Amino acid sequence: MHLAVVDPEVGGERRAVAVRTAQDDRVLVGPDNGLLALAIERFGGAVEAIDIAHSRHRLEPSSATFHGRDVFAPVTAYLAAGDPFADAGEPIDPSELSTLHMPTATQANGGLVAHALAFARFGNVMLDAEHAELVASGLKLGHRVTVNEELAHYARTFTDVPPGELLLYEDAYRTLALAVNRGSAALHLGLGLDAEVHIRPA
Repeated sequence: MHLAVVDPEVGGERRAVAVRTAQDDRVLVGPDNGLLALAIERFGGAVEAIDIAHSRHRLEPSSATFHGRDVFAPVTAYLAAGDPFADAGEPIDPSELSTLHMPTATQANGGLVAHALAFARFGNVMLDAEHAELVASGLKLGHRVTVNEELAHYARTFTDVPPGELLLYEDAYRTLALAVNRGSAALHLGLGLDAEVHIRPA
């Protein structure tokens, strides 16, 4: 059971939804504004969805601008306690859920083309690729790679490379990231948000 609320259009036309996913029968609750899209994709896609704006579980009276408290939280609590999913709202077609268009990593020229999705305050760069995608490109943990023509090491942790050296590693979210041991990979590579990152065997 997962609840997320980032809802700048609260009280507007966006729907309030609960979504059941294919993987592990997970349930996601939140505004239908793209916030849940990546989680839905990560958990195998939506198999069932309901509009919970007028759910029998919501608090009454409900505020027009405080749906986190009055709609999302109570519906999530009832579902977590075992109430039937279908009874919490009106059914909607899962294909109608809002999507979030993000760059995706692709195989190309004997390597991988990924994108810079986010930057940590230390200059680490989070990518839109996972370990399995590197394996498919023939890149192996412990081996040298090139990242935008710069030499790097596909390593397990920062201490696997000397200070100042660029490394590619799997971060806490099990996605790939770039770092410089005691430095900034973002500055070292001159990367901006959504920039392409070309990774190949060295």
